[in-house]
Amino acid sequence: MQNEFPNAEVFELKEKRLKSPIVFAGFVGAGLVGPVAINHIIEKLKMEEIAVMRSKYLPPSTVFMNGRLRHPFRFYANKEGTICAIICEITLRMEGLYSLVAAILDWVEQKGSKEIVILDGVAGDEHDDKAYCAAEEDLVRTMADKDISMIPHGFITGMPGGILNECLVREIQGLTLLAKADRNAPDSIAASTLIEALNRFYEMSIDTKNLQEDKEKINSEFSELSQKYAEHREVTSGMYM
Repeated sequence: MQNEFPNAEVFELKEKRLKSPIVFAGFVGAGLVGPVAINHIIEKLKMEEIAVMRSKYLPPSTVFMNGRLRHPFRFYANKEGTICAIICEITLRMEGLYSLVAAILDWVEQKGSKEIVILDGVAGDEHDDKAYCAAEEDLVRTMADKDISMIPHGFITGMPGGILNECLVREIQGLTLLAKADRNAPDSIAASTLIEALNRFYEMSIDTKNLQEDKEKINSEFSELSQKYAEHREVTSGMYM
């Protein structure tokens, strides 16, 4: 362990053999759609924590959930090593963002992954039960066949934007799935919409019943993070149309 915090490094907690996994990622944004959806995927696929992000650019914060201490920026893998998940449960500053992006994608490349999918929310509109995507042209056409609509124009900022930009110059396919989400509260329905889109496109079968029924519980669990997002909305991740 280093005495000084690194600019950014993925610190592995255990050895896990990965098989060119697809990577799903969620960062703090509108409706906390990313963290809520990724947390649900981790639970339903019974994924295990394999690494955390260490960086001097992360705020000195930690996360408690039901009294249990956990690192706020975590990496998971399923038992088969075919799926990884990245979840960040703190708001991030713009400072050092490129170091964090590079550390994530360096790790993704080392694991032989060729695809990263970011789940996020679009603020300001009522949820319309639709999933939208932003990706390279060929992939957008393929997703349209699975009832996932293209967003014609807009801006993707923060970590999602940084990752997608860097994917364009690496041999990694980057895409984002988006849902219109509540600006002011955790939006489990929007998160459910994105997971159902993943189910269609990747032929998965992740049950979303709990997300749709346990809205109050999810609001309670993520309420503090939602408040932090509201306070720092101008510098965090987001999609604007």
